[in-house]
Amino acid sequence: MEFDLGQLRELLKILNETDIEELNLKSDDFELNVRKGVASAGVPPLSPEQLTDLPAATPAVPAPVPVTPAPATEKNWVEVTSPMVGTFYRSPAPEEPPFVEIGDKVRNGQTLCIIEAMKLMNEIEAEISGEIVEILVENAQPVAFGDPLLRIKPSA
Repeated sequence: MEFDLGQLRELLKILNETDIEELNLKSDDFELNVRKGVASAGVPPLSPEQLTDLPAATPAVPAPVPVTPAPATEKNWVEVTSPMVGTFYRSPAPEEPPFVEIGDKVRNGQTLCIIEAMKLMNEIEAEISGEIVEILVENAQPVAFGDPLLRIKPSA
């Protein structure tokens, strides 16, 4: 897992702006635990030998790729893609109606769906105004980074 200081700052900023109290990230060779309002018991400093043996970090938060041109569809349709690996949800809760249906008119900034990643609910918003023409993923289906989720026909 590769993780740079800028991505860590961005992650901490996002966590600070939410009600999330704790975040744990783990990979084979990397672990990060963050808790709000809890002082750390302290970690012993690493020796220079230990520092040279540390593996390179990888990003925990992927670069956003929410909208790309849709291949093999109407030329002006816009494809909304998943900015992360997670689980796709059409509604805010199981018993609530979906955020959008085929044929719905949406506006820039409107929530289209949720991607749950590491127990965090991430709202995916429209980056253009238009009409929902296709919903490509079933509710509660796993999605990968870059997977197409919906297609929007932009407003004229």
